[in-house]
Amino acid sequence: MINQSPQAAQGYGRELLSFRLGGQDFCIDVMAVREIRGWTPACPLPNAPAYLAGVVNLRGVVLPIVDLAIKLGLPPAEPTKQHVIIVVQVGANVMGLLVDGVNDILMVTPDMIQPTPPVASDMGESYVIGLITIDAKMVSLLQLEQVLPPSDMAA
Repeated sequence: MINQSPQAAQGYGRELLSFRLGGQDFCIDVMAVREIRGWTPACPLPNAPAYLAGVVNLRGVVLPIVDLAIKLGLPPAEPTKQHVIIVVQVGANVMGLLVDGVNDILMVTPDMIQPTPPVASDMGESYVIGLITIDAKMVSLLQLEQVLPPSDMAA
């Protein structure tokens, strides 16, 4: 199911991939997504940041897996077969994001994106760049460059 406004249907929209995480809905720019994979147990790395669930072998490439729940200050995920890894590219870095599940591709126009309220924490405001109401639910638009800055991924 693709949700879109009449303006988005005419090509003025932006495609976002929506997903569930910790009982909440989030979305990211679909252009950052390389693929979506089922959960594969990750090999932990010693002395890695808490949000780094480990690494997996993706067709011969070592792919770091970020537990996005921890990174966003939510309770850590307990991965099951229903969890997925969204493989994204942020700058020159390719990594996997562990999420509860993928929902949909959303077509939105700029007027559908509301600003983050000023009562949100500084971290929340820098990670969440807007809120979108779709089918009576709020979806937080994440800015991957802030959530996963290159300096964090170098660690």
